[in-house]
Amino acid sequence: MDKNHYVFTLNLSVIIALGVISFVLCIASEFKRTKRRDLKLDGKLCYLPGSPAFGLGIAALICLLSAQVIGNFIICRNYCLREKRTSFRAKKPTVATTFLVLSWISCGFAIILLSAATSINRIQHFGDGWVDGECYIVKDGVYVGASILVLVTVGSTLASTIITIKKERVEQGLKAHGQVR
Repeated sequence: MDKNHYVFTLNLSVIIALGVISFVLCIASEFKRTKRRDLKLDGKLCYLPGSPAFGLGIAALICLLSAQVIGNFIICRNYCLREKRTSFRAKKPTVATTFLVLSWISCGFAIILLSAATSINRIQHFGDGWVDGECYIVKDGVYVGASILVLVTVGSTLASTIITIKKERVEQGLKAHGQVR
């Protein structure tokens, strides 16, 4: 096997590992988030202590964004720069593009869910709540929904990456066979 195959396998492994870590951190955040029983009321003022879900959510966001950036870097390197490396005109792979768009849409929704839920899990002092002095609690299943979106994001990024790489290898094989004749 050539060096590029090992680098490609390593990159895919990193994307998968970051996606799994982000997924696990989202699930852990679901269990560690602030609960209704943590809420303390003093008249109209409320207080919520900080929770470990804040740090776990930040780590999940970082892992998700890292996986997305690495995957898109691989796609851009192999798809966008293909014209410079080969004599073939680059064709738009519609399946790979569809997966890429799906990955960005699901990544966007996951970022919104994770950011909002993580922000709510910060400490909320009396009269200093999350918005307008009011305390908010993350509903059940928000982090689980984000974890499902993380899986969709990483899966579609991987699918787009693999399709793009396989298409390039097929085109290189056609070019090599064309030169032999």
